[in-house]
Amino acid sequence: MSSLRTVLESGRLVVVTGSGGVGKTTMSAALGAFAASQYNRRVLVLTVDPARRLADALGLESFGNAVVEIEPSALARDGMSPAGRMFAAMIDTKASWDELIERCAPNADVRDKVLSNKLYRNLTERFVHSHDYIAMERLFEAQQSPDFDLVIVDTPPSRNALDVLDAPRRMKEFFASRLLKLLTTQAQSRLFSLAAKPFFLVADRILGARFLTDITEFFTLFRTMEDGFVKRANQVEAVLKQHDTSFVVVTTLESAPLHEAEFLIDALRVRGYSLNTVIANRVTPQALVAEAEAALSRLEMSIQDPSFVQEVVKATEDAEPSAEQISRVVSTISRRSAEAVRKGLAEQATLDVLCNRSAESQAELCICAIRSAEITRATALVALGESIHPA
Repeated sequence: MSSLRTVLESGRLVVVTGSGGVGKTTMSAALGAFAASQYNRRVLVLTVDPARRLADALGLESFGNAVVEIEPSALARDGMSPAGRMFAAMIDTKASWDELIERCAPNADVRDKVLSNKLYRNLTERFVHSHDYIAMERLFEAQQSPDFDLVIVDTPPSRNALDVLDAPRRMKEFFASRLLKLLTTQAQSRLFSLAAKPFFLVADRILGARFLTDITEFFTLFRTMEDGFVKRANQVEAVLKQHDTSFVVVTTLESAPLHEAEFLIDALRVRGYSLNTVIANRVTPQALVAEAEAALSRLEMSIQDPSFVQEVVKATEDAEPSAEQISRVVSTISRRSAEAVRKGLAEQATLDVLCNRSAESQAELCICAIRSAEITRATALVALGESIHPA
């Protein structure tokens, strides 16, 4: 098991997973910003749905299908230029599908017919797993590109990430499916066409003129690209299991995200992927918990000391509070301090369990503390990445 820092310094591909709302996209950007700042590497962060504030932090007007370089000055800290370079892009499903068809089509005639097919846009934009497969395509292209040393991929939330990872297998299954063979048989068999003609006529009346005929024509063209799609699917599956590919699971310590993190840990192991790191995000620093515990102990002792009330009264300039008011304020502070301590201790117990769970999967558990402010600059992303440390 390599440390997270080692993976960022010498790895080739990092796939970041986790449930929604745990800071997964921000964490992906932070890992990329830190790696580009710290190491002499060209780092690409490929994200599926970047937040507006993340684009702002990176100094970008918007994310798009094209790769954009982050200004080196945006990553500079303490007057020091970054050691490497950082790039960012997101996945544009339609544009990526067009590029894929152009590459896989056996000839220009098939390419043009597919791209001009009336159903093509609808199927590629709305087909339930079209985005998943394209995400794997972009991942593979970036990983193979000599332009980047490290690719960090931010996947969709939680179990949708598994849909992305499973997309190459599903594509191969689709080309081998009875459905595709049924859809394309009528174009290949005159006998079948004659037998199915009454069915197609009825279907056209119900679904619209030439609906099934158009589908058949589209998938007949699509099937001519089977070799290219299946070959690429095999290549993508191989890349995901290479020694220099690592998976990261991001979670917070609430019950629901933890449940999803455990599910992802198991699912990645079953699929034979290398889970390298589990990052517990927004964790209360234990040093802060210890300070709160000590302060609470001192406060509880002070409440019992009669001179404490007198000192509080002396410190009040405007109006002299009553003993009852002072007691009520102190009790409120005491109660809230006690709640903070209990939360911190509960988090530590949860971290212990998560640490054991990670170790069972031969993964390192890392911690990222609660941030005091929103990410508004790329340097803050660098600092966030730097703050991630082993539990």
